[in-house]
Amino acid sequence: MTRMCPSRAIAHAAVAVAALVALGGCASLQSEGNLLGLITPYRIDVVQGNVVTKEQLALVRPGMSRVQVRDVLGSPLVTDVFHADRWDYVFTIRRPGTQPQLRSVVAFFEGDRLLRVEAPELPSEREFVASISRTPASGKLPQLELTPEQRAALPVPPKPAAPAPEPQATGPAREYPPLESE
Repeated sequence: MTRMCPSRAIAHAAVAVAALVALGGCASLQSEGNLLGLITPYRIDVVQGNVVTKEQLALVRPGMSRVQVRDVLGSPLVTDVFHADRWDYVFTIRRPGTQPQLRSVVAFFEGDRLLRVEAPELPSEREFVASISRTPASGKLPQLELTPEQRAALPVPPKPAAPAPEPQATGPAREYPPLESE
């Protein structure tokens, strides 16, 4: 067994401690979602599947054909060869700043006719849009139109000047010889 110099052992220990601190620092930076509180990486919205709302599901009735169900709900995300009489409509959305959502609607067929639909409590279109919308931190939406008072306070644009009359062409009247000679 070789014996290491004490100063060398201290250097190795210092490097190991520094590596552990650096790795621990990396983990804490990732958990916060930004780099030192200054830079936030861009995260994309991940949307997969079909959104099925309460209004759409209300239009689907037992006895409808597959084509009619597809017209109302859209193409299913999953059609299985082993379960030909089952269509799965799965929807997931992961968007920064909102809760992830996962919903699954299953349509069961007997032949070409809809037998039943199994679905959780679905949101209405308005509820769905509200659940994924990003509103400013104040909760107030930006004003997009002027009020009548603000419109009245705007300066009146000047009326354009009447266009000057076009000058009449003056110059010698020319006569050109015929193109074809006789």
